[in-house]
Amino acid sequence: MTEEGIVGEFLTLKDETDADLLAMQCGDFYEFFAEDAELVGEELDLKVSQKSSHGSSYPMAGVPLSELTAYLKVLVERGYRVAVADQYEVDGGHERAIERVVTPGTLLETTETEARYLAAVVEAGGGYGFAVADVTTGRFHATELDGDELLTECYRFGPAEILPGPDLRADDGLVEQLRATDATLSLHATEAFAPGQARQAVEGQFGAAAVSSVGLDDATAAIRAAGAVLSYVDDTGVGVLASMTRLQPYDTGDSVALDVTTQRNLELTATMGEGGHSLFDVLDHTVTSAGGRTLRERLCRPIQDEGELARRADCVEALAGAALARERLRETLGEGYDIARLASKAVSGSADARDLLRVHDTLVVLDDVAEVVESPELGDSPLAGVVERPDRAEAETLATELADALAADPPAGVREGGLIRQGYHDELDDLIEGHEAALDWMDGLAEREQSRLGITHLSTGRNKTDGYYIQVGNSETDEVPDDYDEIKSLKNAKRYTTEELAEREREIFRFEERRGDLEHELFTGLRERVAEHAELLQDVGRALAECDTLSSLAVHAVENGWTRPELVVSGIDIEAGRHPVVEQEVEFVPNDLTLAAEREFLLVTGPNMSGKSTYMRQNALIALLAQIGSFVPARSARIAPVDGIYTRVGALDELAQGRSTFMVEMSELANILHSATEDSLVILDEVGRGTATYDGISIAWAATEYLHNEVRAKTLFATHYHELTGLTEHLDRVANVHIAADERNGEVTFLRTVEEGPADRSYGVHVADLAGVPGPVVERSQDVLAKLRAEKAIEARGSSGETVQTVFDLDSASFRGSASADGGQAADGNAETDGTVPAVESVVEALRTTDVAETSPVELMGKVERWQEELDDER
Repeated sequence: MTEEGIVGEFLTLKDETDADLLAMQCGDFYEFFAEDAELVGEELDLKVSQKSSHGSSYPMAGVPLSELTAYLKVLVERGYRVAVADQYEVDGGHERAIERVVTPGTLLETTETEARYLAAVVEAGGGYGFAVADVTTGRFHATELDGDELLTECYRFGPAEILPGPDLRADDGLVEQLRATDATLSLHATEAFAPGQARQAVEGQFGAAAVSSVGLDDATAAIRAAGAVLSYVDDTGVGVLASMTRLQPYDTGDSVALDVTTQRNLELTATMGEGGHSLFDVLDHTVTSAGGRTLRERLCRPIQDEGELARRADCVEALAGAALARERLRETLGEGYDIARLASKAVSGSADARDLLRVHDTLVVLDDVAEVVESPELGDSPLAGVVERPDRAEAETLATELADALAADPPAGVREGGLIRQGYHDELDDLIEGHEAALDWMDGLAEREQSRLGITHLSTGRNKTDGYYIQVGNSETDEVPDDYDEIKSLKNAKRYTTEELAEREREIFRFEERRGDLEHELFTGLRERVAEHAELLQDVGRALAECDTLSSLAVHAVENGWTRPELVVSGIDIEAGRHPVVEQEVEFVPNDLTLAAEREFLLVTGPNMSGKSTYMRQNALIALLAQIGSFVPARSARIAPVDGIYTRVGALDELAQGRSTFMVEMSELANILHSATEDSLVILDEVGRGTATYDGISIAWAATEYLHNEVRAKTLFATHYHELTGLTEHLDRVANVHIAADERNGEVTFLRTVEEGPADRSYGVHVADLAGVPGPVVERSQDVLAKLRAEKAIEARGSSGETVQTVFDLDSASFRGSASADGGQAADGNAETDGTVPAVESVVEALRTTDVAETSPVELMGKVERWQEELDDER
């Protein structure tokens, strides 16, 4: 030690660890000293006092032994790594040693519904090895990814802590992107990432054949990441390695691609702004934390396997149609506990007797759930197969052993008596019988002595200082017999002991010590047997969680009138679709969507605030829901599974990171154009709006052509560039739809209905009025707009606020026009001709191409009025 005394011991132990903080047990408290005390005092709002040690004074803060977990959770969730030093009795004294280091990714004690992942990332040849583990459940995955996939998976799993490999630490850009996922980045020993050592760790944990059997034999980077995770878990001393029983690879190609932007834009598990509800918030009717985790995971990882999707939908349909069975199932599931997390606690040695009782109760729930799902009411649904996955005979055997061994109401501590049921162990039964007989003698002592001595104010008691004693009031102390030995004088009474009482006390203490030791020994053996069944408990947990998730989807489908989607070979055909979140908050106007071979690309136009973005998102969410096996908010839905959903819906401002909103927009567009395939669903909202008008239209035009001709993805593209609506003339699979509006007597009503054809105007001035723009500004805007229309200007504004008069040549895909900031005469820009089209020719062409049968009356009247104005101006 560098110093003597308790503070010196603390400082010495602190030097042995690279943790941020040290909690050192001192009797019934865990204490922090010096700088650690000041930090936790501020973070945890603890009182900081001073501890004197050999002429120096040190700050000190402490928490009770029983409350450490709650405080650890707060510190760890704020990113601190906390070492815990426990105290042990040795030869009449005590020693302390660091037993574990609790980190954001290895916090075992949690009641959160979300999983708590620890991840490791290794760079190798331009790709990345990625391993992720949930120490609270024993779940463990490893795979290899490219750069874009890595960030997507980090966002999808949301690890609390990431271990960057040695080759990655110098890549400041990627490290910052990883940090932006809200994970704590922790450095781990370089040698843990070495290929040989990592493979040895993985094979030692999962078996020599495990790596080959799961197809990772040649995935060196994945094995390096997996080995680093195992090494880190081992080094922290959390003690849960034995709960990690399966090495589970996963192929991102098996799931629907949802990049970071899409997960955020669709608000699957979190909203982008304050308040509101995510899709998970709305769908979550689960009654268990494990069921909630499974639902959350499925929303973030939709699948393409049509057989599995059909199985899930069959389960939801069966539960939706059997109300009584569904409610019985949910009530039964609610009686269970998070058994996978209980398994990890048993493996780590932190489970107490109450935890093991919860394991027993949950194993019993498995049989009760099986009885419900196998009932005639649910017919031959695949639900029965879900509960058959765990070994139910093994589960029943373990449940019986726990029921036979554990007391009905055990104490919280594992060193006290009362853990084990009588009849389980003969020697323990004898000890319990002797202990209870001694306690009975003690309980009757006061009454016997009162009767023998005639002393009224006589009682017995026990405390830590005096042990067992006889207490007599001062008014009667003269009457105590000679065999009473006084041990303490109080204000109103005196305490005594006798030789017989002392002998009985020693007997009780012997019984208690031996009973406590034997019960702890028996309990520890029982806990170890539960730990040996960790894989079984994880299987049970998965089965019950899936039943909970499926019943949650069924509840929501019934309560909200959702329907089962039909999975088809091609196209998307949704009748009366609704937004699953928005419909919970307002009276929703349903709309149809048809994406077929002849119209796979829809240009969506219409006024601001009319619902274009909601319409596009609702259809993306309906497609996603179909690919988790859920019912969907629609009258009917025929959906071909997609391999990815990509969105660009409103650029987020990242100026603080040196990226303009337009740069963000273009980066998101680039990702889509590179990643989407002909089997993907693409949602684009206002591409090109963040720059000058000519640039914006050019980008939107070119992106439309590329998606149509090269990518051939199913696409919904909302735009205010009405010039793009003419693309239907030379792109054969592009069609126009618009969000309708009704204008009467100067008042505009957004109808929220989607109709065929392009919108005729954007109603921007009306939206400005709705937004509260001062009246004089709105009125002046109306005057300017009227003037511009009279001058045949087409409204199209870029980030610079310019007004553009543009005429498109669809055959050459070129445009020419003039622009000015004030709407006045502008110099000719890029004009290859005089930039005009005779009004009569223009009106005749427009009339010829107008489909009267497909044009709403309001839209048709607007067009006629506009044609009249053009002809009048020409004259």
